[in-house]
Amino acid sequence: MGFDATWYVSMRALVTGGNGFVGRRIVEMLLAQGDEVAVLGRQEYPELVALGAECFQGDVRNKESIMAAFKGVDVVFHVAAKVGLWGKRADFESINILGTENVINCCHSMGVPRLVFTSSPSVVFDSVPLCDANETLPYPRNFLSDYPETKALAEQLVIKANGTNGLSTCSLRPHLVWGPGDNHLLPGILRRAEKGNLIIVGEGDNIVDFTYIDNVAQAHLQAAAKLEPSSPVAGQCYFVSQNEPVRFWDFVSEIVVKRGYSAPKKRLPLWAAKAIGHICEASFRLLPLPGEPRITPFLAEQLAKSHYFSIDKAKADFGYEPKISMKVGIERTLAFLEEQGH
Repeated sequence: MGFDATWYVSMRALVTGGNGFVGRRIVEMLLAQGDEVAVLGRQEYPELVALGAECFQGDVRNKESIMAAFKGVDVVFHVAAKVGLWGKRADFESINILGTENVINCCHSMGVPRLVFTSSPSVVFDSVPLCDANETLPYPRNFLSDYPETKALAEQLVIKANGTNGLSTCSLRPHLVWGPGDNHLLPGILRRAEKGNLIIVGEGDNIVDFTYIDNVAQAHLQAAAKLEPSSPVAGQCYFVSQNEPVRFWDFVSEIVVKRGYSAPKKRLPLWAAKAIGHICEASFRLLPLPGEPRITPFLAEQLAKSHYFSIDKAKADFGYEPKISMKVGIERTLAFLEEQGH
């Protein structure tokens, strides 16, 4: 699939959440370069077994149920997480924080030397536009959502664990991951476009980074290859992006128009979107409503503000360079969506 594995040393890897969007692509790339791959998840995954992976069934919230998966492992890619705009606070905490703590403890108990954590740029988002931001950004004092807050706390656990019990760690923050197999970002946009519910929030001129799935998986493998106690990667966090910032609403319009829908034209001021978001959140807290709110204050900020990041640190420390361009990524993704009937 165009992946150059000549620089990579064969190993046994464990991928938590290996059946998810990012996790599965990491599994596929590891197998493609001849690595031995184990997958940890709450269900059985016959498709991954058919690809050549060994699957372990367990819940990261229960250390005893996952310990066996870590035996003989050279590197863990901890991708499993509770993701979303809405949900029970306890679920975000137990999966993202306790789950990460259990993964770290299992690495210690089983002598795993390397741990690569999948984080998110949202861990540093503080309602302020982020333009070519780098890793010196601090965590915000107040978070707008449980997801970024619990991911930030989990990331801090991972970085703190670096150098303990022979374990080297690092954290990657891929931004707005998309591509073939995405069941969240683009499908969600297209569903709203189909119903005529796409509304431009804010001025509509905000600039963001997207990151094609292959580039995200590639970054994980490259970081793992360089991760050792004496390397600059150990104990560090990295933004991972396409390095091709685009106007968010121009990108959305291009995708929906090419899929046969109308480009969004209706507009909503950010203050109004946030106000509606607060009402929606309150309604979901008070009433047993199904699904999740259509808008939240966090989502409103993300849709209206610029957020794109420098990848200079990832380039310097482990040679990250996105190989798949936005143009090629869009072509591949649209072809996939056509095949899937989205």
